[in-house]
Amino acid sequence: MDMLHALGTFVRVVEAGSFSAVARQSNMSISAVTRLVGQLEDHFQVRLFHRSTRHLSLTEDGQDLLGHARQLIDDAAILEDALGRKRAVPTGRVRLGLTPGGGRLVTPGLADFLDSHPGLSVDLVIREHFDDVIEDRLDLAVRVGQPADGSLVARSVGGFGRALIAAGSYLEKRGTPASPDDLRGHGCIVHDSGPGSDHWRFAGPGGPYDIEVSSTLTATTSNVVRQAALAGHGIALLSEPLVHEDIRGSRLRRLLPDYPTQRSQLFLIYPSRRYLAPRTRVVIDFVVEQFATVGSRLADERA
Repeated sequence: MDMLHALGTFVRVVEAGSFSAVARQSNMSISAVTRLVGQLEDHFQVRLFHRSTRHLSLTEDGQDLLGHARQLIDDAAILEDALGRKRAVPTGRVRLGLTPGGGRLVTPGLADFLDSHPGLSVDLVIREHFDDVIEDRLDLAVRVGQPADGSLVARSVGGFGRALIAAGSYLEKRGTPASPDDLRGHGCIVHDSGPGSDHWRFAGPGGPYDIEVSSTLTATTSNVVRQAALAGHGIALLSEPLVHEDIRGSRLRRLLPDYPTQRSQLFLIYPSRRYLAPRTRVVIDFVVEQFATVGSRLADERA
């Protein structure tokens, strides 16, 4: 039984005063209207109307149900209206998973984006890796490589390499490396992301290079490595999005630009295209735009 449909029919019968009037108004047969009311009576195990050939009146149980039915129908209409507005307008909260580099890339434009969408909120979840967007309760996440789960949508947001960087204060004391081989004589800050983290690989003239660096400091979080590099502790190899603004602002210097690292493809992943809320769609568009802008800027700088 469609409870809301049956309750709506019951209310219309009360308001019209007859089954036949509701049948005419609803383009239904009288037997169909009677059957819906009978289903309610069977469901609640009560009699809803006193019936005679000339008169129809509510029983006490019918009168009690009428108040509840009207409230339920009103609540359903309010819910339909609210969800309808949400389907048309980007309102609500979106949980977005980003790496530290992605967070630094997206954050500068976030204030203007939220100002242009009143009622929209974004929760930034910053981690080095994202493996399960469903378990992490994320609407969206940016990660390296396509996910193994074929049920997830994966949209490319560009390819990025890693930048070899150091602060001017460190380079003044220790000098500037001229080739990857020179890194063996420098103090390096290593982002410990797993086995082989202290092996830095480069292409370029005479390459490829696989340099095992000597670390003066190791950290499991890339943001800590960045802060240590800014403080002049040594040379670091970090994702381009994480240090791009530092290089542009001359807080860090990019080293060995003729010896690039392997580029990694980043993907924006989310559970499904079906019933994608407007709030999620606009955040997707915003993230793609931010990554594309920085990607174009980096391409121009490499040219």
